[in-house]
Amino acid sequence: MPLPIENKEYYTVEDFYNCVEEEFVELIDGHIYNMTAPNRIHQKITTKMIQRITNYIDSNNGDCEVYPAPFAVLLDATKDTVVEPDISVICDKNKLTDRGCTGAPDWIIEVVSPSNYSHDYIDKLNLYHQAGVREYWIVNPMDEKTTVYNLQEEVSPKVYDFDESIQVGIDENLSIRVRDFL
Repeated sequence: MPLPIENKEYYTVEDFYNCVEEEFVELIDGHIYNMTAPNRIHQKITTKMIQRITNYIDSNNGDCEVYPAPFAVLLDATKDTVVEPDISVICDKNKLTDRGCTGAPDWIIEVVSPSNYSHDYIDKLNLYHQAGVREYWIVNPMDEKTTVYNLQEEVSPKVYDFDESIQVGIDENLSIRVRDFL
């Protein structure tokens, strides 16, 4: 899990936005967390998924936009929490600002690294569920599984092997097979 910066006890959203641009951090409940640099497989999966999703949206004249990290997502304007999901898909352009996204993206994808395992499976899952994210995928290259949460419904998550095709919940005509991105 990323370690919090110890310089200050509590940080605000404005403190986050005033961080040095080269720093890759997240703000969760007033605490700054340094994020580790992603490895090559993480970057490859993320890049290929963004290409696939963007190409699909563009070829279907879709309204959603896709953003890779670093991309600031202020989930709730009343809380001092700004996250940087690996991939954010936003279909309501009114949520987009010069700073990033204000409000819950429709679909978030996190690619797990050994250092952020519990952060993605526990902390961010709870944040995204509370904020109203519609769909949340956790792609785990270490065990070659993708866990898909439909956060709009109280249903158990589904776990897919990288070889399986996964139908995207926010668009029934889009499916993704993670193995294609390795």
